[in-house]
Amino acid sequence: MTSDRAHRDTHRTIETVWRMESARLIGGLVRMVRDVGLAEELAQDALVAALESWPASGVPDNPAAWLMATARRRAIDRLRRSKRWQQKQVELAFELEAERDAATASSEAARDEAIADDVLRLVFIACHPVLPSQAQVALTLRLLGGLTTAEIARAFLVAEPTIAQRIVRAKRTLAQARAPFELPHGDALYARLPPVLAVIYLIFNEGYSATVGDDWMRPALCEEALRLGRVLAELMPAEPEVHGLVALMELQASRAAARTSATGEPVLLPDQDRARWDRLLIQRGRTALQRAETLGGRRGPYALQAAIAACHAGADTVESTDWTRIADLYAELSRQAPSPVIELNRAVAVAMADGPAAGLALVDRLRSHKALRDYHFLPSVRGDLLAKLGRADEADAEFRRAAALTRNNRERALLLARAEACRPA
Repeated sequence: MTSDRAHRDTHRTIETVWRMESARLIGGLVRMVRDVGLAEELAQDALVAALESWPASGVPDNPAAWLMATARRRAIDRLRRSKRWQQKQVELAFELEAERDAATASSEAARDEAIADDVLRLVFIACHPVLPSQAQVALTLRLLGGLTTAEIARAFLVAEPTIAQRIVRAKRTLAQARAPFELPHGDALYARLPPVLAVIYLIFNEGYSATVGDDWMRPALCEEALRLGRVLAELMPAEPEVHGLVALMELQASRAAARTSATGEPVLLPDQDRARWDRLLIQRGRTALQRAETLGGRRGPYALQAAIAACHAGADTVESTDWTRIADLYAELSRQAPSPVIELNRAVAVAMADGPAAGLALVDRLRSHKALRDYHFLPSVRGDLLAKLGRADEADAEFRRAAALTRNNRERALLLARAEACRPA
């Protein structure tokens, strides 16, 4: 192996470790320094140190522990220079003692629980009520999902500078508010629940369909979102929408193995081998959905989306899927949470139930919607319906437009292939 190749391999390892560990790292640092912005800065410093050190010294046996130790040393250096150092020495002493006790007891379950606590606390502090709701979600996506500003902007369907401003202001506001790094209790816990659920699902979605890069999926993000959802369900067992979200993620995650080919290319729903869908995850999803419905009240947005996913999970083929029920569920979801994206999904279901012309009529109503102007799924769906109607030239143009809008390389290749298939041989 050449030195250049070894250097590239080390950098890829560092990127992988960062994706997997950044949320835990930042969560642990926030507990230590009580400042989200400073914690993220310290974590980034540790990442830079790894990029400088590991290519020469090699990847350490426990890269996550190396990053945390490096970040903590830098945190202590910062604190020594601040007026808070004396107070912080006492707090750090207690923390280190507690960690030594945990290490003595160190069962894997106890370690996982401690990690989940830090990450879940990080979600709740980023969703503090002093922040506007959109800033809460943007900040948590940045801290937990490791998403770039561009990726978050894509998820929100807004301009990148707008997201950058939201994140900067959110960090500043939390610092000024001296927000405590702890799980809220009672009414405060329920007040923060909507943005917490939203951000967990957005993290899952970024893992399920990566916005940018060479990978169609980022499984580590799906797993992290699922873990957080399950922890939250234990924390709030009587809250239907928590179970609805868990059900939705379990059911969608059940398709993961069938969503990519052996070489990583995307496999769309009609072409998936349903024998590869994970039956255990489907059962878990159904159980969580039943629990959400048993708790009573009107089904919320997550439970409705889980019910849609359950329709897919219960069908042996695309053709045998109850598309009329799915379209009705999307209509109910749109009434509860109006969104052009939901309407686009409803149009797909209507097309499957009533024919591509009916679906295209709904899609065409959305073409002027400002929020969907740069949303690649709109021309992608329109291209699919046009192709089914035999309007090949128009379909070709729509697929190429969708390919130009997506920033995921795998998806771009798929869309260009679909465009090419529209052209006569």
